[in-house]
Amino acid sequence: MSKEIIRQAYEAWSNAADMRARRQRCKRYTYGDQWSDIVKDSKGRLRRESEIVAESGKIPLINNLIRQLVKTVVGRYRTAAAEDGVYELPSIANIAAENALAELDSRLLEEFLISGTAVQRISDEERFGRRGIWVDNVDFHRFFVNTFSDPRGWDINLTGMLHDMSFPELAARFCNGSSRRAAALRELYSSDETPAFTPDTLGLPGADIDFFRPRKSGMCRVIEVWTLDAGSLTDGEDVAFRFRWHCRWLAPDGTVLSEYDSPFGHGTHPFAIKFYPLTDGEVHSFVEDVIDQQRSINRMVVLIDKIMATSAKGVLLFPQKQLPKDFSWQEVCRRWAQSDGVIPISGNGEYLPQQVVTNAGNSGAYQLLELQLKLFEETAGVGDALTGRSTTGARGAELFEAQVKNATIALADIFDTFASFTTARNEKALTA
Repeated sequence: MSKEIIRQAYEAWSNAADMRARRQRCKRYTYGDQWSDIVKDSKGRLRRESEIVAESGKIPLINNLIRQLVKTVVGRYRTAAAEDGVYELPSIANIAAENALAELDSRLLEEFLISGTAVQRISDEERFGRRGIWVDNVDFHRFFVNTFSDPRGWDINLTGMLHDMSFPELAARFCNGSSRRAAALRELYSSDETPAFTPDTLGLPGADIDFFRPRKSGMCRVIEVWTLDAGSLTDGEDVAFRFRWHCRWLAPDGTVLSEYDSPFGHGTHPFAIKFYPLTDGEVHSFVEDVIDQQRSINRMVVLIDKIMATSAKGVLLFPQKQLPKDFSWQEVCRRWAQSDGVIPISGNGEYLPQQVVTNAGNSGAYQLLELQLKLFEETAGVGDALTGRSTTGARGAELFEAQVKNATIALADIFDTFASFTTARNEKALTA
């Protein structure tokens, strides 16, 4: 049975490999690494885009608008949450204060914008010498859930996460004070060999054993799996089925460290989960929508920089026949740079020195850049009013507030979806 549970958990984790890869790319773009995509060069070789740009004699410049965009949306959320007293409601105030939910949710909203996923784990346990309800953001690289398509998550039947514990923590959680149990666990986790269960032994495609291995040496990988199981109730000749959430804590070799039915008042798993937008089971994040515009802007900035670097800026055309005797070219350069310099000219003045200055603005690159910046704002739905730009006094407070309200409409779906997540989280926290 444990082998089948691990197989299902690994399959759920493996199915999200594409989501994790896209999340990693979106995170790179958000925090400024925007030239690391692998693309084909002129010879068909796969290389980093930054290397190709550098070899062409250009500098891979970055004008990171995505980071500012994310900060603006998170800032708008925090401002609205503070104004509405979201974390000061009597029902949730204590839990919010104990867990610093305002900060925790802000960081999770950042993740939500980058990856389109929001996952928190709510537990009732002892920490820091006191028992209480604890809320933790879950690293999506450690999280797994069966493929589901209901935005509410009502078709989830398997979920869980990967834990890396030190041996003292492992023993404290699963030994129940038994020295014999502690010795058995130490022997179980003492081997550095390949775990008994791998993708190969489970008959699954791929060879990624990160699911079974801790990220750091010396740690113990524990797999927390929650499944919606069916049990039977017999009343005379009648048999009825009921579904219950069941938890198993497993070692990588399938050893069951602990298992129990959901102990929570809500009777389900301890995770609050929201994927956005969930269309046919697919997630495409807010940041993903603006990456192409960001790439176009970066390319235009690089192009303008190249044009500026290679354009003529005060180049002097000085005919050789006009150079006086006993007058060096160095002396011509020195006097030309002086505001009151005088350069004698020999000959009849048929060809006079001429200074050449190229107007780089005539290339049209600046107009294209301006167009891309406007398209970026339209794609993101965050305009000048929301970011605090163009707020001249002549506009008036009422007009500005109306502009902010209109700009916020474009983000209403994101904010409302995230609010539905925090509401579901609060309900689990209050019934944990």
